[in-house]
Amino acid sequence: MEASGVWCGVGTMVMIFMWCALRFLNWVWFKPKRIEKLLRKQGINGSPYKFLFGDAKEMVKMINEAKSKPINLDEDIVSRALPFDHKSVTTYGTSCFTWMGTKPIVHVSEPTMVREVLANYSKYQKPRGINPFAKLLVRGLIDAEGDQWVKHRKIINPAFHMEKLKHMVPAIYVSGSEMVDKWEEILTHESSSEVDVWPYLQTFASDVISRTAFGSSFEEGRKIFELQREQAQLVMKVANSLYIPGSRFFPTKNNKRMKEIDQQVRGSIKSIINKRVVAMKSGETSNDDLLGILLDSNYKEIKQHGNSNSGLSIEDIIEECKLFYFAGQETTGNMLVWTMILLGQHLEWQTRAREEVLHIFGDKKPDIDGLSHLKVISTIFNEVLRLYPPATLLRRLIHDETRLGNLTIPAGTVIQINTLILHHDKDMWGEDANEFKPERFSEGVSKVTRGHATYLPFGGGPRICIGQNFALLEAKIALAMILQRFSFELSPSYSHAPYAMLTLQPQFGAHLVLYKV
Repeated sequence: MEASGVWCGVGTMVMIFMWCALRFLNWVWFKPKRIEKLLRKQGINGSPYKFLFGDAKEMVKMINEAKSKPINLDEDIVSRALPFDHKSVTTYGTSCFTWMGTKPIVHVSEPTMVREVLANYSKYQKPRGINPFAKLLVRGLIDAEGDQWVKHRKIINPAFHMEKLKHMVPAIYVSGSEMVDKWEEILTHESSSEVDVWPYLQTFASDVISRTAFGSSFEEGRKIFELQREQAQLVMKVANSLYIPGSRFFPTKNNKRMKEIDQQVRGSIKSIINKRVVAMKSGETSNDDLLGILLDSNYKEIKQHGNSNSGLSIEDIIEECKLFYFAGQETTGNMLVWTMILLGQHLEWQTRAREEVLHIFGDKKPDIDGLSHLKVISTIFNEVLRLYPPATLLRRLIHDETRLGNLTIPAGTVIQINTLILHHDKDMWGEDANEFKPERFSEGVSKVTRGHATYLPFGGGPRICIGQNFALLEAKIALAMILQRFSFELSPSYSHAPYAMLTLQPQFGAHLVLYKV
């Protein structure tokens, strides 16, 4: 009897082991191979599935090779910024598939498909779980889904109404003045000087968010920005390496540091929020900054429904503030640095932009009414955002088998829209797609795109970036102030090296020669 009981136990253990082994093999081999067969059967080409890691090894190798050297100014930036994706769509076609570990990625570029993916946010959701470390950097509205997203968007919306943004112009002007004053100091005893403007523009964008979001100076927010920047680098290091499922729980040096940063950032923001809540209760503060508007909107939502669950929790607000900090700095800083680099190459457009600024403002402070008349600068920004969109790609995850165009996409597939590739597609933009030609937007975005979903610097559909008006307002003020005081051209030491570190950045900085106007 005892022996039979032992054998029964052994048999059970063997069966459990076999079941686990079969589940593992299904996850790492049988299921991906079935999906690959299904996709190929529909006429989609793609890279052959490789055990467990998919295309990760090749992707990491190509990214490292691309980052090892700059490119010429007239070269197409796509192959450097998105080397693996560029090679994939060139080899297999604009609709193709690749592999992120065991998960299939279907690349789509046909405008009707792109529009459908971006319009239907309930079916095509943000791909949670692909890189769990990214949650340590940004969550909030950008990560919320379903009813949670609707609630977050409703409460946050008032903070980005144009009427509210008008009140932030003075704070943006103060931050811009500090930046251009520093540049003037550099030129005090020189008629010209080489300056890497990239760190100054990052500091400006950070300072603007500190002032407009939290009513504090850059000094108070500096630690948060430094920590967020370090966190972004660590997240990208993980994203561009061979990710092993569950590895976020390993007690590695990187993992420990990312968790430390997350705790410090959350603690700092929570302290700012708590001080604001106390001040609001005592009637000592206004609601003119983003945090004040957000807290006020949240309070009204809760009061209206008489239920705290209808509003955002303190944890939710902390995540939204982290998103303010990261997205607010990255988007505007990137837009401005690529604008200065391009205007440093194309001096005729720089002259046209300066003439427009001087005609509208002279040497006076840029104001909200005048900003709306900057037509030349608007076309310049549109072209900059086409050539150098902050986000180089957009991803969505489907949880159920879905029909997209003439394709049947299996559940668990990631849909990838390669924004940078779309923006440089010669079939869509013409043979001059890689050239800086702001005049293509002289009659507006919809005229040149003919209503097609081919221009996505801020995403598209219901989930289009909520802060785009804020970013454009800030960038217009900054560029107007720069053009009022300086002319500039690319330095001979400038190295052209666009690379995607969450957003599209100049890897070796932006070295320009500045002259006083």
